[in-house]
Amino acid sequence: MPGLLRGIARTAAVAGTATVVAGRVRRHQDAKFAQKDADTAAQRDQAYAEDTAPPEDAAPAEAAAPPSDSTADRLDQLKTLGELKQSGVLTDAEFEAQKAKILAG
Repeated sequence: MPGLLRGIARTAAVAGTATVVAGRVRRHQDAKFAQKDADTAAQRDQAYAEDTAPPEDAAPAEAAAPPSDSTADRLDQLKTLGELKQSGVLTDAEFEAQKAKILAG
């Protein structure tokens, strides 16, 4: 019997050592992948911030296109606005808001 107990004890020691080593490897890999995920997320967030930020040298759209005071231009804008409303692209509220902008400008 002592040989059988010695074999069982050796198997238990090997299995326990293997479990400890596997756990250490797993924790090391988890930490490595967590760091990699954090780096990827930081790069993605930085790229998103750069894409959504307006360029520093870009002028506002209002300054680039001066409003036209011509009556004919206003009539053309109102006509186009009416066509958009009739085709269902604009709601009544949107139509009224745009019409007020055109008439005020």
